[in-house]
Amino acid sequence: MNNLLDKRMSVWESHGLILKPDKTKYWMQSHISVPTLEHINKYIYRMYFCSRDMYNRFQIGYTEFDIRNPKETIFITKEPVLKIGELGTFDDSGVTPTWILNHNKKKYLYYVGWNKGATVRFVVHVGLAISEDNGKTFYRYSKAPILERTNTEPLMTATLSIIKVNDLYRMWYISGDKWYSKNDETFPIYNVKYAESCDGINWIRDSHICIDYRNNEEHALARPCVIFNDGIYEMWYSHKGHDGVDYQIGYAQSVDGLKWERMDDNIIINKAKDGFDSNMQAYAFIINHEDKKYMFYNGNNYGFDGIGYATIK
Repeated sequence: MNNLLDKRMSVWESHGLILKPDKTKYWMQSHISVPTLEHINKYIYRMYFCSRDMYNRFQIGYTEFDIRNPKETIFITKEPVLKIGELGTFDDSGVTPTWILNHNKKKYLYYVGWNKGATVRFVVHVGLAISEDNGKTFYRYSKAPILERTNTEPLMTATLSIIKVNDLYRMWYISGDKWYSKNDETFPIYNVKYAESCDGINWIRDSHICIDYRNNEEHALARPCVIFNDGIYEMWYSHKGHDGVDYQIGYAQSVDGLKWERMDDNIIINKAKDGFDSNMQAYAFIINHEDKKYMFYNGNNYGFDGIGYATIK
């Protein structure tokens, strides 16, 4: 089966930042994080993102641009299209986009809701917001997460990727295994698991692991982005360990979407000249446009400077 996998080296060339924080907007005081793209028409793409307000709370807006010149913004929302949730709900401390799906003339925006923790630093779970006006406004499908705690996954769910195959929705998502304490701080340990759904809302999970830790030092596998290309599932994700090195982008392939082969050494991203990604490269979202791959991603400090992009060299 692995003979079908393409193990050639891929070299990406970064072209620098395309979107930075805009302090004239109250909800964009710092960080532009977790790019989530949608193809609108021929050359136009919409990129959902989150940015932090003065209270360090993420809220979601979007920008639109021509893929022929991603650095030239056509439009950016004046207000967030999804704000923090009601006090006490699972997303009252921040919301982060992770996937956008067009379903029955509606847009399904899957997002991560943030809570401040008491014994741990934060609690996160996946929620769903729906738009019936082409993304101008979104409403919450539920005040509760759609990927809630279970007996086998009692800690957290987070960023994800979805592909529809015939009538089945296939999801790859982040799930927490445990927390640990070090120097009076708490840190989560999380990897990539798999789920299925017939409607994009109710998901069957059996805690099947798709991308596991490479070794005992690795503890974080974040933001899977999956595309299906020439009979192969490809996944890009962020990974880091206890060695103090910030997130880097990894890569894996699969022929069935369940059993994956990690090929982290087969991907090289030449860093941007503006230095925004000199220490960290994370939260990649990949698109294919006219047989050319584009990667949109965050750099240092989880997107402090903004979002950049790269193409295959």
